[in-house]
Amino acid sequence: MKNTSINQAVVIVVALAWGLLANAASHAADTSPIAKMSRQELIELAMSAAPSHIAKDATILIPGPDGKMLEARQGSNGFSCVPDIDGLAEPDPLCGDAASWQWANDYMAGAEKPGNTQPGIAYMAKGGWHWEKNGKILMKDEPGAKLVKEPPHWMLFWPVNAKASGLPSLPHKKFGAYVMFDGTPYAHLMIHQDPMEIK
Repeated sequence: MKNTSINQAVVIVVALAWGLLANAASHAADTSPIAKMSRQELIELAMSAAPSHIAKDATILIPGPDGKMLEARQGSNGFSCVPDIDGLAEPDPLCGDAASWQWANDYMAGAEKPGNTQPGIAYMAKGGWHWEKNGKILMKDEPGAKLVKEPPHWMLFWPVNAKASGLPSLPHKKFGAYVMFDGTPYAHLMIHQDPMEIK
C-alpha cells in the first residue's frame, strides 16, 4: 500500500512537471517530434532514456490526445520515464526518480529554489538540449540564444558550486562533467556519460 501511494505521488509530480514543460515548449502539439508516434513507440522512446535495469521497472508516462500525461505502465522502483521533455528538434526522453521530478516541477513553476530534500537522479541516454548565449548556459530561451545539443548524460539534482567543486560551468571534454545553472539555486551536476554504459 505504501509503495502504491509513493508511486501515485510520483505520477502526480511528473504530470505537473510535464504540463509545465509542455506549456513552455515553443512548438504546437501537432509539430512536436513525438506527435505522430504510436503508443508503443512512445513507451519504447520513454524507456530508452535509462539503463534497462531501471527502465524495465519504471512508471511510463506518455502524452494523451489532449497533451495531458497518461500512465501507460505503473512502475515499482520510484523512477518515471517520459518520451520527450521540451518539444525541441529531436525527442529527448528523460527517466528520473521522485526527487528529480520535484526539482523539475519547481524549476518550471518558477519556484525560488527546488524543494527536493534528497538528491535526485535522472537519465537522458539520448542526450538533451540547452540554450546558450555569450558563453553562458541560460535557464530559458531569450533573444540571441542558440540551441545546443547535449550528449548522452545523467544528472544529479543537488546543490553544487562550480568554484568549490573545481568543475567548469560549461560542458568540457576533459572533465566529462560540469555544473549547469551555476550560481543559481538550480545548479546541478551534469555527467556526460552514456547511461547505457553504466553497469
